[in-house]
Amino acid sequence: MFLQSQSRRTNRRGAVTVEFAVVAPVFLVILLGVAEASRLYEMQGQMASAAREGARIAAMDREGILQPGQTTNDKVIADVRNILTANGLPGDELVIRITEADDPDTDFDLDDSDNDLRLFQLRIELPYSAVNPYGVPGVDETSLGASVVFRNARSTLVQ
Repeated sequence: MFLQSQSRRTNRRGAVTVEFAVVAPVFLVILLGVAEASRLYEMQGQMASAAREGARIAAMDREGILQPGQTTNDKVIADVRNILTANGLPGDELVIRITEADDPDTDFDLDDSDNDLRLFQLRIELPYSAVNPYGVPGVDETSLGASVVFRNARSTLVQ
């Protein structure tokens, strides 16, 4: 009787090992996928926050914040790039554009007085291949992106 119950236990251990060998890779793939998705979600949130900050700077009164010879577009793009680089994203890989709100192919000059009170779009794009250390066929061509639409109002801060 004792030998029979021990034999059943040994057979069951073999089944558990086989089940683990089948389930473990699937579980590992799901776990790594969730980790990568949450990392991408955080990067997209950082990009959205930087886009809001850049557009807010662009919509402010620019008196005293520009260096000699610097345009507002250059200042905004440099600030957004610095914010994202400080957050660990590759700043040299970022594509930052300030365009017309209703025509993303037309650049928007924040300093042009004809553009006062008009809407502009600040768009940030980052190729997925710049933040993914592993080559993933078909996915590396995609980009992470964030954009925000603001009014070129040149509002002043009241203290």
